[in-house]
Amino acid sequence: MDFVGWEKLSLVDFDDNLTTTLFMAGCPFRCPFCHNSGLVVDTSNNEIIPWDEIYAYLKDRRSMLDAVCISGGEPTLMPDLEDKARQIKELGYYVKLDTNGINPDVVKRLVNNGLIDYVAMDIKNSEAKYPLTTGLDHVDMDKIKETIAFLINGNIDYEFRTTIIDEFHKEEDLKGIISLIKGAKRLYLQKYIDNGNCIKHGLHEVEIKTAERFVEVLNKEIPFVALRGYDLN
Repeated sequence: MDFVGWEKLSLVDFDDNLTTTLFMAGCPFRCPFCHNSGLVVDTSNNEIIPWDEIYAYLKDRRSMLDAVCISGGEPTLMPDLEDKARQIKELGYYVKLDTNGINPDVVKRLVNNGLIDYVAMDIKNSEAKYPLTTGLDHVDMDKIKETIAFLINGNIDYEFRTTIIDEFHKEEDLKGIISLIKGAKRLYLQKYIDNGNCIKHGLHEVEIKTAERFVEVLNKEIPFVALRGYDLN
């Protein structure tokens, strides 16, 4: 399976690292607020980026770039993800994986084989609202929970992140999120932006005062909670 999207330089995908971000197409979820609809719903028009081109770029820029972020879609669907991650690591890069956590066995193999350095896992909502928030009738929460537990109890650095939407996330849902990621060290609440590539339009961001209250509530149980994408000045 090939990558179909490529942001050659990013300053926001992996902390302060100079990062190149690769996107694959395909995802089992249909989150209405997803801003990468072209990578999720109708993937037939995506132009394949030859791996040799990506590899040559990474090889030539080892002195300029720090890291590679592998995103999507859901990158753990890639049959050859481990091979590609290994090639990237052999070039000396830090590797970050973005995932929804639906394939815990893949995440475990990548971590246990030393092929990734950081995992960013989406936490969509409380368990009760996972189907609504992912646009599905049913979500295999056992797999989601298995990935969560592996990250919390493991040795790899990680973050959990939730894109908060007014229609889906209310204060009463926070207890469910806390229960789902009990023991987590880090959670980011991300601002929703209705751009032209969203699967569904007409949803609304959580206003900053409400988002800040969410942080206060979550911070009682999770050591580090912060907003991402909001203007905090």
